[in-house]
Amino acid sequence: MRTTGPHVAQQVSLSGDRANTWNLENMGTESRISAMPHGKAESCTLLLLLSTILSSTLAYPQFSRNDTIFQHLALHPDPSVGTVYVGARNHLFQLDGLGGLRLEQEETTGPVSDGKDCFPPVTEASCSNARITNNYNKLLLLDPYELELITCGSVYQGTCQKRSLTSIKHVLFSTERPVDTQHVAANDQHVSTVGLVVRPHVGDRTVMYVGRGYTANHPPISTRHLSSEPVFSYEETAKLAVAGRLAEYDHHFVSVFTWRSYVYFLFYRRDIQAGSREYRTYAARVCLDDTSYYSYVEVPLVCRSSSSSVSNGNYNLLQAAQVGRGTGRQGEHLLGVFSSQLNPSHPSPSDPSALCVYPLEELDRHINSTRDLCYTQDGRTDRGQAVAYIEYEVKSSCANLLLNTLNTYPCGSDHTPSPMASRSPVEARASWSTSASRLTAVAVSVREGHIIAFVGDARGTLHKIYLGQDGEVEVYANTVIQANSLINSDLLLDHSGEHIYIMTQNAVEKRPVAECGAHTDCQSCLSTRDPYCGWCVLEGRCGQRWECRRGSVHGHWLWSFNQTQQCLSIQQLSLYNISRGEMTEITVSVEGLPSLTKEEAYSCFFHNSASPALLTNSGVMCSTPAGDKLPPIRHGDDYVMVTLSLRFLNVTVAETEFTFYNCSLVQQLSGRRPCQGCVSSRWGCNWCIQQHLCTNQYQCGQGLMIYNQHFNPPTPTMPPPTSKPTTPPATTTTTPTTTPTATTMTTEATTVLVTTTTSTVPPPIEMTTQTVEATTILILPSPATQSSNSSFTTASTFEKFMTQATTSVTATLTNVQEETEKTTTAPFVTEETVVNTINGTTLHSSTSGHEELKLVEPSGETVGSSSGISPTTSSEIIILTDFTTMADEQVGGLEVLEGTEAWVKEWDKSGEEEEKDALILTVSEAPLEEDKAQVYEPPPQTELISDMQVDFQSDSSHETYLRDESLQYECVLDVENHSVVVEASVEQDQNQPTVFFISCHPHQYAYSSLMEEYPATINVRRKNHFLIDSSENLHVTLFNCSVGRSDCSRCRTADHKYGCVWCGGAVQSRCVYRDSCSDEIKHSCPAPVIHFVDPVSGPVEGGTLVTISGSNLGQRAEDIQNSVTVAGVACHVIHTRYEVSSRIVCETSSSGGEKSGHASVRVRGGGLGLSPQIFSFQNPILSSVFPHRGHPSDASVLIGGVPCLVLKILDDEIQCVTRGSNRTGEHAITVRFGTAERHLQNLVYHYTPNPNITSAAPSRSFFSGGRIIRVSGQNLDVVQEPKIRVTLSPPDTLPPRRKRRNVVRKNFRKHLHKNSLKRGRRIVPEADCPEGALCQVKQYEARCTVNSSTLILCPTPAVGLEARRAKVKVHFLLDSLHFDFRAVGNEAFSYEPNPRLYPLNHNHPNKPFHHKPGSIISVEGENLDLAIFKHEVEARIGEGVCAVKTLTHNHLYCEPPAHLPSLPSGKKQDLESLPEFTVRMGNLNFSLGRVQYDSQAQSTFPLEAQVGVGVGASIVALIVLIIVLIYRRKSKQAMRDYKKVQIQLENLETSVRDRCKKEFTDLMTEMMDMSSDLVGSGIPFLDYRGYAERIFFPGHQESPLRRDLDVPESRRQTVEQGLVQLSNLLNSKLFSQSLFTLWKYRGPFHLGTGPMLLSSHSGSAWKT
Repeated sequence: MRTTGPHVAQQVSLSGDRANTWNLENMGTESRISAMPHGKAESCTLLLLLSTILSSTLAYPQFSRNDTIFQHLALHPDPSVGTVYVGARNHLFQLDGLGGLRLEQEETTGPVSDGKDCFPPVTEASCSNARITNNYNKLLLLDPYELELITCGSVYQGTCQKRSLTSIKHVLFSTERPVDTQHVAANDQHVSTVGLVVRPHVGDRTVMYVGRGYTANHPPISTRHLSSEPVFSYEETAKLAVAGRLAEYDHHFVSVFTWRSYVYFLFYRRDIQAGSREYRTYAARVCLDDTSYYSYVEVPLVCRSSSSSVSNGNYNLLQAAQVGRGTGRQGEHLLGVFSSQLNPSHPSPSDPSALCVYPLEELDRHINSTRDLCYTQDGRTDRGQAVAYIEYEVKSSCANLLLNTLNTYPCGSDHTPSPMASRSPVEARASWSTSASRLTAVAVSVREGHIIAFVGDARGTLHKIYLGQDGEVEVYANTVIQANSLINSDLLLDHSGEHIYIMTQNAVEKRPVAECGAHTDCQSCLSTRDPYCGWCVLEGRCGQRWECRRGSVHGHWLWSFNQTQQCLSIQQLSLYNISRGEMTEITVSVEGLPSLTKEEAYSCFFHNSASPALLTNSGVMCSTPAGDKLPPIRHGDDYVMVTLSLRFLNVTVAETEFTFYNCSLVQQLSGRRPCQGCVSSRWGCNWCIQQHLCTNQYQCGQGLMIYNQHFNPPTPTMPPPTSKPTTPPATTTTTPTTTPTATTMTTEATTVLVTTTTSTVPPPIEMTTQTVEATTILILPSPATQSSNSSFTTASTFEKFMTQATTSVTATLTNVQEETEKTTTAPFVTEETVVNTINGTTLHSSTSGHEELKLVEPSGETVGSSSGISPTTSSEIIILTDFTTMADEQVGGLEVLEGTEAWVKEWDKSGEEEEKDALILTVSEAPLEEDKAQVYEPPPQTELISDMQVDFQSDSSHETYLRDESLQYECVLDVENHSVVVEASVEQDQNQPTVFFISCHPHQYAYSSLMEEYPATINVRRKNHFLIDSSENLHVTLFNCSVGRSDCSRCRTADHKYGCVWCGGAVQSRCVYRDSCSDEIKHSCPAPVIHFVDPVSGPVEGGTLVTISGSNLGQRAEDIQNSVTVAGVACHVIHTRYEVSSRIVCETSSSGGEKSGHASVRVRGGGLGLSPQIFSFQNPILSSVFPHRGHPSDASVLIGGVPCLVLKILDDEIQCVTRGSNRTGEHAITVRFGTAERHLQNLVYHYTPNPNITSAAPSRSFFSGGRIIRVSGQNLDVVQEPKIRVTLSPPDTLPPRRKRRNVVRKNFRKHLHKNSLKRGRRIVPEADCPEGALCQVKQYEARCTVNSSTLILCPTPAVGLEARRAKVKVHFLLDSLHFDFRAVGNEAFSYEPNPRLYPLNHNHPNKPFHHKPGSIISVEGENLDLAIFKHEVEARIGEGVCAVKTLTHNHLYCEPPAHLPSLPSGKKQDLESLPEFTVRMGNLNFSLGRVQYDSQAQSTFPLEAQVGVGVGASIVALIVLIIVLIYRRKSKQAMRDYKKVQIQLENLETSVRDRCKKEFTDLMTEMMDMSSDLVGSGIPFLDYRGYAERIFFPGHQESPLRRDLDVPESRRQTVEQGLVQLSNLLNSKLFSQSLFTLWKYRGPFHLGTGPMLLSSHSGSAWKT
């Protein structure tokens, strides 16, 4: 705790039942809610990545020990040192608080030999009750003045030691023989002790205040010396004297602290004064300057609750308390956690608990009021209620002293009453309560004028509670520290208040009070609602206010706990999207933008392009960048969305999305409808008709413009005309979806119709836009009052060509649908500037913005239809635009509008309906003259050529517009991604002068794809310029007769509408279009040709299905019915399996015997075809079967009625695989040949039970494989192909891969979904698998060997290094049965790294290894025993075996042959001829060098020397034997002397014991004789009053004190006051001791003649 007033250090010891139920589990983490940012720093992405990595592996500094129980915690007074001290059972720990709670030192303090009744030093002689006792740490205090650590344990009567703060092993003071007053702590582990080291004033002595529960007759509260002898004693200092039975009060101390000039003790005890004698919590106070406890006062503390679950509505038992720390309001409140009481007569806390807050000022006033009542009003209030009283049965009472006594004696005096207590409690309402778990600890921090409480409970949860000034209480976080482990009351904040130390039963953890830095964006920072945290706006980080450089300035630090504060964001933009490259000013509105100094400024960033920000009243103004400073637009998009951020230096204050679009890309992406896509896009794009250009400008250099339907046009500058507007009735249009049809291209053609209507234009008014699904643009030329007889309506005919028509236009183009009109508001048409186009490609034009224009849709979302046009639209809207004020010359065509101002009008719904001139393009049927239709037959290398004329029909009154040479048209067909351009001409319909035909000239078309029908997209464009908008699905169908028709029969089966014929020439015949045949057309097909017959044999009974393949095998099954024979035997055709001209499947009839011959086919009306193969009718005979038995599995043939799957059929053999069967035993074998059956005579097949695997071992192998797995089971010998399969799967988490976009190519034939040759999506596989990682499943197999019916030996297959991180699965494949290794093995199978063996001769690998016969060869290596046993290792020296004796992780020991393996005869013993040492481990073979045996040399030690050494050794042994005998004899003599002395000592002890008994008996006899005279009367004694009167007034019959005072009335009050003070002196223990001491040395006295007694406030003294 941190307190005001004197410098203090304190410790609280909590024991007893409240601290016995501790448990430990895993740590928990705090859960918080985070959101995405609006404001963030430039490096936010990197910080977010780091915070994500750190959060996934977040670990707080922790120290734990499982062999003890942690009890107390203390911190070094110097924050720069940061040492943490832990007091535990039998241990003291010194931790490095700045280094992650690393253990620096440890001191063992127990267990020791001790007992509760033993006094130190404890020996077996001095205390026979001593037992091995644990030493519980009771006090762990820091003396900040002497830099010492004070530790007190529960052994040796609670004595204490002083230790060095730098090393707890260094004991500075410890008394070996402490006196009774040096017993400090309670010697019972269940009794609490608290302590406080304090120096009242600078230069004063350091003392220690101690509060301890009852264990003996020690005072509950005492003040002990720390700097004078005897240390830790209270002999010459004050203590709280208890006159009554101390055990009755049963103090349980919780905490002690100082505030101002007082010391406060917090405890709960039994209330003796109350009738219920229940336990209550008290706060006791004593002055730091009061060495005699004259000022001691205690008052009850009550924590009230409105909950009915708490007895009496109060929480009686204080569990922990702490004074608030921090700045501003430091030390103004006392926070305590209370628990309710299970039993009023026993201090057992229950789970219901509460947090109460007591203002220390109020507590201080209440204590002073109690003292004042006891000093001046006999402890009673003005109403006579007894409040203050004298506690602990001390013979004193409240007095009626002078009214200023409290101020005159602020710390009391020897004449003031004490110890005082109050019956009136200090009450507080519970700020927060819980019934889930008992609260056990509290720590307090005061920040920004509010209190933050950290509360721990008995289940290991730390609750973070915010206590506001207005009474607001909120639990903003709950963190599980250790599940079900009680949090100790020593919950300490470090000196800076930034970290909190949390201690449980066996762990200490250091955590930050707030993790503001973990939140990298404003939204997540404010969403935490952590009262410590806030967002530093201009620094772009989450932190505490003091960490923010401008945190004290308004608006610079956003407090996360204030719900009204929001992250800075951009509320509004004057523009949300503009054209790429357009330079303009944008107003950015930001609410609450922090103020800056004159030298500072904000910046606007569009992506990475910066521009200065000009401050406005509502935000800033930014300039848009040039187009080259923006990121490129992605392929397939027409816009790029960038981040518009407002920054201060490199910190993003607020941001939003801003869009830059490109109208040219809108045009490119609109496909076949550039105009429609342009004006219906969500951007501000407009369409220039003459230039065929999509632009963001609002004027064209030439011709008309169609404005975007989502935006208003510029305000006109000319006065509007006065003509009366008219409004046509609104009609709707419905376009049904039709299916395209494909027919012959030689009979019909495509036409385009242009019609005209006229109307009177209404006056201009403001334009509004209506959006319905898809939008169609309609251009209205000059007004003309002309009637139209066309059968096509304006809306429907325009829709067919200019919008998304749902009609599929094929070669016939007959599906022209009738539609009705649907009216809506139109885009705008005006005069524009020229935008150049070259070869149909639009060039980018320089644009400039119009400040008077504003975007209608700020969000940028599509209003109505989007630019992406669906080809399946079923209904569309026609937008009509009216024009007035047009000159007469404009009637001739659209282009004559140049130089004229156009006004946009809206229909006046009250006006009459009128007709309007319109340019409408549509599709209509138009028969093509037969002489214009030509079909060209390509040469052999060309698949198809077709000559075709396509007509388009157009209705328009602007004949000059279509006839103009500069506006000529041409047809464009897309054939296999190549454009085929065909000239087109415009012709006027003779019957309908307003109708014009655009006819495509005849042309030859060809395509190379092997497709019968090819859809070619067709468009009409202005010559050498650009395409006119057309339907997406407008196409013609090309047909190739030769595709898929290689013979005459197939050619004749083609649809008659295509006119395919079989054309025969001198060289070859083929299927072509009728008009392309230059040779003779064959009206009958050649004779059939048979290529092969399958099978070529069958049983004589018939029933064999024969497949005959060839060409010209008929056009339908009826052509060859009853005309197919095999070897002269009829073969019945199966119609359902017949394929035109290419395949016949028939079933043979019975041949009546064995015969052979050709297969023949005769086609009706054609010739006869014979097969080159010979078909044979045979009579097969079964002779044998192998194997004779097996297990039921898969397959065909019939074995016991079960089919056996045929794998291979040879002339004399059939191989098949059996199927599963539930029957075992002997079964007959039947072979069916069609409908014929053959039975195997005298042989049967045996079905046995399935093989079963019961165990498999070992479960490890090296990567190289080769280790033998022993597979045990039953019926294993029936398996034909046993295998072992190893499957490697990628782990759950792979290293991150780079994301690649799948490449998707659209086939231009997307509508031919029924064609078998159509291409779909193609996905490029990812080939960037990290090196060394397994990215796909791999399998390895090896063949096993059947050893017996119960054993199979399987060598493990070799795998790659990727198996190290892969998932390994092993299966045993017994034919079709699979067994998982995990099901039959004891553990999962794993692969281990390959072993490494080093050469025998390390230093010289090229030289042979010299081996001494009889020794063991040692081989060094690595990973030797990971996946192999020693009996599996094979070591050889040449041909000889080196028996492996031991195999460890790094060594292999083997015993080589006794003799070197023989060398080849006649060979010298050189390096090459020496045998090689090899080791085989599975599939691994190691060659470790050559071995050379060393021959044994003859001994050079002479025989004489050997004899001499033997004789000398015998003499030495004899001498040693003699010495041992002598020593043994002397030892026995000493033992006899020792026993003799021991017997003498025992006799002496017996004699002394008998003498003592005799003397004690005599003493008792004399005492009984002396006391026998007092049997009747007993010992005479006087009461205290009589005894005092005789002492002070000897010789007086009656004490003057009993008589009335015979003094003048003026002196009566002074005399009475003096007598009261004399009475208090007589009741003072110190005075009585001094009196009797003086009496002892000076002899008796009386007031009349003896010395005079004087009194002072500081003590008592005698003067003569």
